[in-house]
Amino acid sequence: MLIAASALFAFGAPAMAQTPLSPPAGAAPWDQPFLPPAPHWQGASQALIRDKADPWVTPFEADAEHDFSPSYADTRAWFQKLDKASALIRLEDFGVSPQGREIFAVIASKDGDKLDPKKPLLLVQAGIHPGEIDGKDAGMMLLRDMAFHGKDALLDKVNLVLIPILSVDGHERASAYSRPNQRGPRIQGWRNTATNQNLNRDFMKLDQPEMRALKRLQAKYKADLYVDVHVTDGMDYQYDVTYGFNGENGVWNRSPAIAKWLDGVLKPVMNKGLEAEGHIPGELVFGIDEHNPKAGFSDGGLGERFSNGWGAAAHVPTILIENHSLKPHAQRVLGTYVFIETALKLLAEQGGDLRKAIAADSALRPTEIPANFVADPKPAYMRAFKGIRYEYYDSPASGRKEVRWLGEPDPEIWNVPFYGSKPSLTLKRPAAYYVPSHRADIIERLKLHGVALETLTADKTLKVEMIRLVEPKIAPRANEGHVQISVENVTTEARDWTFPKGSVRVSTDQPLGDLVVLLLEPQSSESLFAWGMVPEVLSRVEYIEPYAIAPLAEKMMAADPALKAEFEAKLAAEPKFAADPAARLAWFYKRTPFYDDHHLLYPIAREIAR
Repeated sequence: MLIAASALFAFGAPAMAQTPLSPPAGAAPWDQPFLPPAPHWQGASQALIRDKADPWVTPFEADAEHDFSPSYADTRAWFQKLDKASALIRLEDFGVSPQGREIFAVIASKDGDKLDPKKPLLLVQAGIHPGEIDGKDAGMMLLRDMAFHGKDALLDKVNLVLIPILSVDGHERASAYSRPNQRGPRIQGWRNTATNQNLNRDFMKLDQPEMRALKRLQAKYKADLYVDVHVTDGMDYQYDVTYGFNGENGVWNRSPAIAKWLDGVLKPVMNKGLEAEGHIPGELVFGIDEHNPKAGFSDGGLGERFSNGWGAAAHVPTILIENHSLKPHAQRVLGTYVFIETALKLLAEQGGDLRKAIAADSALRPTEIPANFVADPKPAYMRAFKGIRYEYYDSPASGRKEVRWLGEPDPEIWNVPFYGSKPSLTLKRPAAYYVPSHRADIIERLKLHGVALETLTADKTLKVEMIRLVEPKIAPRANEGHVQISVENVTTEARDWTFPKGSVRVSTDQPLGDLVVLLLEPQSSESLFAWGMVPEVLSRVEYIEPYAIAPLAEKMMAADPALKAEFEAKLAAEPKFAADPAARLAWFYKRTPFYDDHHLLYPIAREIAR
C-alpha cells in the first residue's frame, strides 16, 4: 500500500490510524516521509469541523485525518444536494472543459435567482491549480453552515459566488504524486489543464475555455472583491495563510485607491480575524534564494497574466491567497474558511467604501502606462519575518550543502529585505486603436475582457499611426502553448489606411483603457503580439535576385548622392555589414518600391489625436 507522506504529518503529529509509522518492507523512497516536520498546531478554528454524525458533513470533515478532498463528481453531487435542500444555495454551470466537464459556480444569496446589485459581491475561486484545492473544501463547509448551522446572516448584506474547481480536468488528473512539496490532501489534482495549460497565466491572452468561461462569469456578476485561492511552493516559515495584492504596502500600483483600501481596511481586519482563530497570517512569500532563506523576498512579479496583476489593471480588487504548502491540509482549509467568512463580514460593513475606491480607480486615465515589470535590485523596505529554524547539511545526492528545515519556530524575528518590481517600459496612451475585421480572434478576446468596442458599419479610410517593428525576436521555445515574440524598438508612420466593415475602434477612454494598452501595444510583454498571436507580420512576401538588385542599386546611387553617402557611411561604420554582400543588397532592396511594405507593419493602428 502506498502511503502519502502528508498523512504522517497531520497537525504536526504522526497519524495513528490507517497509516503505519514506518514504511512497509520494500517501499520506495517516495512512500516515506521526506517533507520537513510541521509545527504542532491547535487552532480555535478546529471547532468548525463537524462530526461525522452531521448529515451534511463534508468529505473533508468525514475523513479521519481531515486529509481528503473529494472528486469532481462527488463535489458536484454534494453541492447539487445542498442546492435542493436550501433556498440560499444554487448551482450555476458557466462553461465546459476541454474534456467535456461542466464548470460550475455555487451562488449563496437571499436574493433568489437575480442578485441585488446594491449588495457587495464576493467571488471566491478555487482550483485554478487543482492540487491547491483548499478553497473548495473550505467553501463546502461554509456554505453548509450558512444553509443549516446559523450562519445565514452572513448573506443579509452581501452575496457570495464560489467556484469550487475552475480547472476541472486538471482536478481529475489526480494522484498521490501531484505536488511533492505540499502536505496533503492525500490525493491531489494536476497543476495544468487537459491541454497542458496553466490557467493562472491566461488572464490576458484568454486562450483556454476555462478562462473564457471565468471571464463571462466575472462580467455577469461583477465582483467587488475577487479572491483567488492557491497553495505555495518553496521555503518553510510559521505563517499558514499568506495573501497579498498588487500595490501592497504603498508599492506602485495601477489601482491606488483599491490598494489603499485593501492595505488600510481589509488587511488589519483579516489579520485580526485569522489570529483570533489560531492562524498566523502573513504577506505573500517569494524567496529570492532557496539556499539562503534570509536573503530576502520578492513580490513574485506583477504581470497581468496572473490574477492579481489582471485585477490591478482591470480595477477589480483581487486578493491572491497562498496558503503554506508545508502546513497540514486541515489547517489550511480552516484558515481559508476563516478568510472567506471574515471577507463577507467586512464587505457587509464597508463594501460601500470599496465601491468608491473601485469607481475612483476606474476613472483614472493616465497618459503613460508603465509596463514590462522586472525585479528591482534595490530593496523596497526591510520586512519582519516569522521564520522556522533550519540548518545546513552535506547532501551526498546534490554534492553541496542543502537546507534542512527543523519544524521549530525560530524565536528570533528575522529582519530581511523585500524587493519589489519596477517597470522597464513606459507606453503612451493613444486615444484609441483600430483593429481590422480580419483579426476577429483579437476582437473576440477584447469582448471577453469586457472592453467597449465601436464596430465600423462600412469601410472607412482613416489617417492613423501605424507601428513598424524593429528587429523582433522569436523565443527559442514554446511557453503556454505559444511561441512568444518580443520587440524592444518600433517606429511609427502616419498612413491613410482603409479599415473594412466589421473593424473596431477601441477607445482607451474607458475603465479598462489601461488593459487595452497592455493588450494591443506590441512592446508590452503581456500583449497579444508578445504571446505570438500576430506572427504574420514577420513574413516577408516577394524577393529580388542579386542580378536584379545589384544594377538597380548602382543606378540608385548614381541618381541620389545622399543615398550613396548614407551607404558609404554605413560601410565605414559597420565592418560586418560591409563584408556581407547579401546584407548590402538587402539594404538597397528595402529602399525600393518593390519591397514588401507590410513586412513588420503591425496591423493594429493607433488613432491620431486631432
